[in-house]
Amino acid sequence: FFSPGFQVAPETKAVMKWLRSIPFVLSASLHGGELVVTYPYDYSRHPMEEKMFSPTPDEKMFKMLAKAYADAHPVISDRSELRCGGNFVKRGGIINGAEWYSFTGGMADFNYLHTNCFEVTVEVGCEKFPLEEELFTIWHENRGALLNYMEMVHRGIKGIVSDKFGNPIKNARISVRGIQHDVTTGN
Repeated sequence: FFSPGFQVAPETKAVMKWLRSIPFVLSASLHGGELVVTYPYDYSRHPMEEKMFSPTPDEKMFKMLAKAYADAHPVISDRSELRCGGNFVKRGGIINGAEWYSFTGGMADFNYLHTNCFEVTVEVGCEKFPLEEELFTIWHENRGALLNYMEMVHRGIKGIVSDKFGNPIKNARISVRGIQHDVTTGN
């Protein structure tokens, strides 16, 4: 997952352990500097390719998740090309991460490959480091989109895998025909 020789920081190890210990199914990473929602894979399947579409087996689901956020965001959903993120207008405010730019070691890729959690990255505003007085506006621009995104947790298949006595089965593998990515049941 990480480049050869890459040293994993203690904080990163702690987050990785935490993510593996709790059966999260949906998350978002919030960044600044653009107005777009990206989804895995963030790392190109061909590392020498900088801007190469790199879909997961769950491409349709990730597009739906990213679109749920983007469509509910008043600025990302704005069709004006005269704003930051204008180059994403024709894409509906979403893009496959590696198609925008490829990088290794991202949370969204880690979550998809090593947990049951589907994560998107939300670029919440034009400024990489917004001023304190801009935070209130950014919050209000993203609040409804965050709530809409969180409601997506109710999409898909859900239930309890149990034995013949009704006891939950921990770490049962669940496969969906046509999708080459299994998930496992939680504790």
